[in-house]
Amino acid sequence: MTKNSTESAARPDGPRLLTVQQVAKLINCSSRHVRRLADRGAIPHPVRIGALVRWDSAALTMWIENGCPRMQSA
Repeated sequence: MTKNSTESAARPDGPRLLTVQQVAKLINCSSRHVRRLADRGAIPHPVRIGALVRWDSAALTMWIENGCPRMQSA
């Protein structure tokens, strides 16, 4: 994935659903760390489509803009 495609993930015209690799690049960490954050409820909850796990780019952008607060348990 190129830098431009990662940057487009945070823009409104970028992809709506992000893979774990795209989220990792967006927040500058490893894919494993993204999964750990999700398991702890520290980032917005992913969307599950069958076996696929994706994150809503708008929810992640809002979360980042709000200072990355811990998410409430559902």
